[in-house]
Amino acid sequence: MAPPNDRRYTRSHVWARESDGGDVRLGLTHVPGAFLGDAVYVELPAVRTEVVSGEPIALVESSSAVCEVVAPVSGVVVETNGAAERSPEKITADPYGEGWLVTIRPADPAELSSLLTGEEYDRLAGET
Repeated sequence: MAPPNDRRYTRSHVWARESDGGDVRLGLTHVPGAFLGDAVYVELPAVRTEVVSGEPIALVESSSAVCEVVAPVSGVVVETNGAAERSPEKITADPYGEGWLVTIRPADPAELSSLLTGEEYDRLAGET
């Protein structure tokens, strides 16, 4: 599965897509799902939680492993995906769609431009 080109990526397999309003929606890429299998539990931060780029903000658990989700940008959580909390398997089954995790209002929108493009991430994912 090729990563969509409409978002940016981290080396820790998190995607980030900026909305028209400047908020940034996050999710795990397809790579962790290949190793985790179906997610069975997710722990997301509360709305209004301040997050720091490079720090863990969520946990995704499967029957075989636990994956920390690291924030790609600093800011404040403005939305969480309640559907993913109720049905965590969406996180790995539809990572670029219904499996998104949180939306952050970034403190510095320029942070997003330092992340990998889809093509760069695709090369990185091919090496893992």
